[in-house]
Amino acid sequence: MSDNEYTAKDIISLSGPQGVRKRPAMYVGSTGSAGFIHLLFEVLDNAIDEAIAGYCKNISIKLGNEEGVDTAEISDDGRGIPIDIMQKQNKPALEVIMTSLHSGAKFDNKTYKVSGGLHGVGLTVVNALSEYVNVTIKRGGKVYKQGFGKGAVLSNLEEAGSVPEKETGTTITFKPDSEIFSARNFDTLLLTERLRYVSFLNPGIKITLIDARDVPPKTAVFYSQNYMKDFIDYLRDGRKEVSKPIIISKRSDSIEVSVVLQYIEGYSEEVLSFVNNIRTYEGGSHVTGFHSALTRAVMGYISKNKKNGKNGVDIEGEDTREGIIAVVSLLMPNPEFEGQTKEKLGNTNVKALVDNVVYSALSTYLEESPSEASKILDKVMKAADARLAAKRARELTRKKNLLEGSILPGKLADCSETDPEKSELFIVEGASAAGTSKEGRDRRYQAILPLRGKILNVEKAIDEKIFNNVELRTITTALGAGVGDLVNVEKTRYHKVVFLTDADVDGSHIKTLLLTFFFRYLKPLIDKGYVYLANPPLYRIGSGKAIKYAYSDAELNEIMKSAGGKGAVQRYKGLGEMNPDQLWETTLDPNNRILKKITIKDAELANSIFKILMGVDVKERKRFLEEHSTEVSFLDI
Repeated sequence: MSDNEYTAKDIISLSGPQGVRKRPAMYVGSTGSAGFIHLLFEVLDNAIDEAIAGYCKNISIKLGNEEGVDTAEISDDGRGIPIDIMQKQNKPALEVIMTSLHSGAKFDNKTYKVSGGLHGVGLTVVNALSEYVNVTIKRGGKVYKQGFGKGAVLSNLEEAGSVPEKETGTTITFKPDSEIFSARNFDTLLLTERLRYVSFLNPGIKITLIDARDVPPKTAVFYSQNYMKDFIDYLRDGRKEVSKPIIISKRSDSIEVSVVLQYIEGYSEEVLSFVNNIRTYEGGSHVTGFHSALTRAVMGYISKNKKNGKNGVDIEGEDTREGIIAVVSLLMPNPEFEGQTKEKLGNTNVKALVDNVVYSALSTYLEESPSEASKILDKVMKAADARLAAKRARELTRKKNLLEGSILPGKLADCSETDPEKSELFIVEGASAAGTSKEGRDRRYQAILPLRGKILNVEKAIDEKIFNNVELRTITTALGAGVGDLVNVEKTRYHKVVFLTDADVDGSHIKTLLLTFFFRYLKPLIDKGYVYLANPPLYRIGSGKAIKYAYSDAELNEIMKSAGGKGAVQRYKGLGEMNPDQLWETTLDPNNRILKKITIKDAELANSIFKILMGVDVKERKRFLEEHSTEVSFLDI
């Protein structure tokens, strides 16, 4: 038999949890921090489904750490996972749920009318990708326990005590498998955001987060009574109101549509969307329906009441969305998410349904609230005027070839490679660091673009000012893809755009400003996966001829410990302190460097933090700094 013969013996069939372990990213999105915390969200979603169904009032999450890897314990006072024998499999229901893909009570819309877990794979995936999963169930006055791990059954179901008949619920404790995940810790900020949103969407449900990784443990409680009113107050974050919140809630065709929207002083649009409590980061048909209804309602009111101003400005959809904050939430049976990680809703019938519900309610509101309608229309008219002014600025800029990339900025040290897939652009903070980067780079495929200090805060600037800003114009010119609604990602001159800043507070600030700019005006580059963060070392440790680099204080301590405390330690306060060969070896060389790809979630999170730290709400900023002060790993004074 020849080596290249292809037969049935070459076919490998992996069933159930073993298939999940072989291709984990198919089920949790990645094996990094996003996939790591996705396991926790899968367990949490089951508890939330019990709450939606009306059987759960209290949920607790306790974080711990074992041997450097975080653990999680999620408890609820729901009905408890069934433990009786399933006749076909001749196994307890719990065991089938934990070890068999596409098993659960969410397929027939009887046990759960609506739910976030649809595919029946959540707990099986958690089992498959965890070192261990211990399950404790309270049902019928008894306590039951069973252990799982790495997709297998580690112990048989056993009765482990008794409780009052009314005391029911499920507790699941698990430790993600370090053989699968490169991450070791749960993203506390992302988890806190998720719990806060869930509490808003489920008024009356108490969620307690206990972080036992800290000494003493930290406890946070999430609870809301006022549903969408609380949510929009949080989202507004102290920013000045233009109009009052508008709350819409209606049940139609077994789908419950809940929307809250408000206009505030600002230029961006912030719409958070959810389906059965699952955040749909990429929106979907429900958001499309909301956008359509908003545009139709506002433009309909303008036309009916002849409110389009003295100059007869034509209103476009984007004008009605400027300065709007909103939450769009659906509770529905059988949502069709795109992918197991549920980033986007695909149900085609939802667009028309949401459109009709929101259009009807919003049109009625505008007619019955003329003073509020006047404030909204004034905001929309100003947005239209600004859009036309920005359009004129863009046209002028395009005529000068500043956005098309035909004339490259003089301070760009370009590479000789012309293939975008092989080309890299490093956006570098400061002249000194740029000089080191230019000397240390590989000129064949690495380009260097220095920045002069901190770029414009685009969150608080209108388009016309942004397009006339020298630093931002330099970035867009170097990239060659255009900016804003003119972006053509196919024209991007580099398929790796890397932010290279100092490892200090100012560097972090610059990265946040850049992320906000890219998120607002160059988002297609993030969607394509072209945007990265460089990770330069913090320390250089020399011991004789041996040189090592540490990227964190913890890594420095490990190196010094293994070297018996000997070695000269150099702390890099800035990239300019590094020699060109050191920068190449640690940060530019593809064989050694660490690049972190930016995703839409990263950009949204950066934008959220930026809003807190740079916004007008002093109390919120103080609260954030107090809560996260212990997470500071270094502080330049």
